[in-house]
Amino acid sequence: MNTLSGKLVAISTHKPLWIYAVLLLLTLGIGSQIPRITIDTDPENMLAADHPARTFHNQTKANFAMHDAIVVGVVNETDANGVYNTTSLSDIFDLTQSILAIDGVVDADLMSISTVDNISQAGPGTIRFEWMMPEAPVSDAAAQQIQTNIERLPLLYDTLVSQNGKAAAIYVPIIDKNESYRIAEDIRATIDTFDGTEQWYITGLPVAEDQFGFEMFVQMGISAPLAGLTIFILLFIFFRNIPLITAPMIVAMATVIVTMGLLIGFGFTVHIMSSMIAIFLMPIAVVDSVHILSEFSDRYKPGEDLKAVVEEVVGHLFTPMLYTSVTSSVGFFSLMLTPIPPVQIFGAFVGFGILFAFVVTITFIPAYLSRMSESALEKLQAAMHEDGAGQGSNIARMARGLGKLATGRQGLLLAAFGAVFVVSAWGVTQIQINDNPVRWFKSDHEIRVADRVLNENFAGTYNAYLVLTDRSELPTAASLLESGDMPDSLAGWKSETLAAIGSGAPEEQLQNLIVAIDDKLFSDLSDEEMTYLDNVMVSAEQANSQSKTFQNPEVLAYIESLQEALTASGLVGKSNALPDVVKVVNRELRSGEAQDYQLPDSGNAVAQTLLQYQSSHRPNDLWHFVTPDYRSALVWLQLTSGDNQDMTAVIELVDSYIASHPMPAGIEADWAGKAYLNVVWQENMVAGMLDSLLGAFVMVFIMMVVLFRSLVYGILAMLPLTITITFIYGLIGIVGKDYDMPIAVLSALTLGLSVDFAIHFLERARATFNDTQSVKQTMALMFEEPATAISRNALVIALGFTPLLFAPLVPYITVGVFLASIMAVSALVTLLLLPAVMSLGHKIVFKSAK
Repeated sequence: MNTLSGKLVAISTHKPLWIYAVLLLLTLGIGSQIPRITIDTDPENMLAADHPARTFHNQTKANFAMHDAIVVGVVNETDANGVYNTTSLSDIFDLTQSILAIDGVVDADLMSISTVDNISQAGPGTIRFEWMMPEAPVSDAAAQQIQTNIERLPLLYDTLVSQNGKAAAIYVPIIDKNESYRIAEDIRATIDTFDGTEQWYITGLPVAEDQFGFEMFVQMGISAPLAGLTIFILLFIFFRNIPLITAPMIVAMATVIVTMGLLIGFGFTVHIMSSMIAIFLMPIAVVDSVHILSEFSDRYKPGEDLKAVVEEVVGHLFTPMLYTSVTSSVGFFSLMLTPIPPVQIFGAFVGFGILFAFVVTITFIPAYLSRMSESALEKLQAAMHEDGAGQGSNIARMARGLGKLATGRQGLLLAAFGAVFVVSAWGVTQIQINDNPVRWFKSDHEIRVADRVLNENFAGTYNAYLVLTDRSELPTAASLLESGDMPDSLAGWKSETLAAIGSGAPEEQLQNLIVAIDDKLFSDLSDEEMTYLDNVMVSAEQANSQSKTFQNPEVLAYIESLQEALTASGLVGKSNALPDVVKVVNRELRSGEAQDYQLPDSGNAVAQTLLQYQSSHRPNDLWHFVTPDYRSALVWLQLTSGDNQDMTAVIELVDSYIASHPMPAGIEADWAGKAYLNVVWQENMVAGMLDSLLGAFVMVFIMMVVLFRSLVYGILAMLPLTITITFIYGLIGIVGKDYDMPIAVLSALTLGLSVDFAIHFLERARATFNDTQSVKQTMALMFEEPATAISRNALVIALGFTPLLFAPLVPYITVGVFLASIMAVSALVTLLLLPAVMSLGHKIVFKSAK
């Protein structure tokens, strides 16, 4: 033990009350920040606020007045007419009225059977707009008429009511998605008052995310204490001495409280990843304590100088504990290299927590042990050595059995691990990257059930937006005024006009120029002046007409053909866009018959249909599909799946279609919507995780070479890590488990903890060989206390996460299952492969011939 660490341990054993006081003040002071906790489960925050995809998504929502929406669905499978009966429609009407009264709902954009227009023909060239269901129907005939009306309107059919007529939906746009849980609870309260036979469901990404946040908060309060209790029970089984095992529990609790207090105190929100910090740190924080307690319980004998034994034990373990803490923290700090903010925060604070736990362990544990009473120490020895306990315990016997296998079957083990590595490497190539916030709930959760039922009945409850924008340049007012031979007499008027028009958007300049020329034409003008202004007016009006790109029938026809391709692909449940609005109005303006459900053949006719549509009760609905300057249009895609694999397939389809059917000149396509953002952050996460994993792998290897001062030992230390990572991720690929956010982050834990056991084994083996100068004796001794301590730690960490297996949230279950697997594999590789390789290669490893 170096001088600094020796002094630190000496102070801890001689001034234990100081250590107690500092740790208590630190824990209480920083822990006081925890009540300020703020929960955040918004997947958008997986991307930085200034990420181009997120910026464009938010701009699209602003440009087209789009809001996050809760989807309320009702299914009636008992009535022959489905939801088209007086009871179901009355409940829909009443619920809609109730929802409109909820604070936080965007009333004007709420879509329900009772809040949309029926568009019909009042007479030749005349359209009637009337509420689809101004009041609850009182007769079956009225209910059937609503069905007839809806089925004539493609914008509503299979969006508000399913094609089979058994389900209806209410789309509830909300001002703040963070209020979705509250609003959903208010809606549920109203639904509970209905006594019909219908089944009601609530889904949508906002409510799923907010619901997850609520349940995540509850889960944090349950899983962390359960993990602590599990660890406490395990330690009691190992050491059978409550005063002794109280120390590592204090270390774990102080580490969790200080780390979470700092995170919250610095103003960070608690995301799905950072909510797991407490669960991650609880088992990891006791690892070093278990090593100290294991060796202390084996070395201390009654009557010995307690402080001297404690200092000797900590001094013996200080170097491997330092190595393992640093490498574990590096594994988590590597997550800060990813472009995902919540993952960066998670990595930073878990990395800090590991280092903090190390410092607390080498100060508080010696202080605590040095104050243990003689009676407690005697009970410890009696428990550990009764009937051969400790050396004769099940764990010790298992460790010695592994030692015999490792040193007696080296060739077989190398062949077996080699085969596992090859199969695992193939499995890694089979990994499918996929995530969906709705899948964060168990399959029987009400959110998952609602999602499944409504997407089986409707065109889809997941939204993606394809935004088409004309980015071609328009002539400015100045360029038009300079396009002809202007009489000198108009020079002053030109200067005044340009000054008045200013330097706004080109389309605004065109409008203002037309107005200015029109005013000027009413004044006394010469023939030359009149001719010039007439020519400029014609050019300005032509440019103004051409600027309204999405009133052009050819452009609308392109969107229509793209929609048909999307529908035919089977990847998209339904798409809604400006051509659908134009075709419905055009049909009613003409004959009202199906043959006139088509696009008009002129821009003026298109403009007329849109003008007519704005006479409806919901004129602003038009601006959900096109911007007021008609330079940008939105195609709203309804998807039955929120999986990023399905959204990626849609993106590839659109790219392929555009490649084979080039868009009109100047138009560009971009994506927005939550389903698309899910794809973007997944891609960022995978690329970022791979970079951070490779970077950390190289960094840990260099650290191993430097710390062991040996290239051979550096390579040996990386063996368990390499095989564990390959095996775990190969298994994921082989069993078909989606590579999602929790799985990706587990790579850091695998990297950090898989090398821990190897460091302890190698450092202790090297020190033991220096004492014995015998490879055989070294291996025999290594499978006594050192192997027992490693086995205990593997069990503590693996079983410490078992409370997560009973969580209602899938990411927590995933973490629990794979962490147990990681610990089991890395411990087995360390205790089987390392000694086998070291024994076979003893001439290189130990530079010994025997």
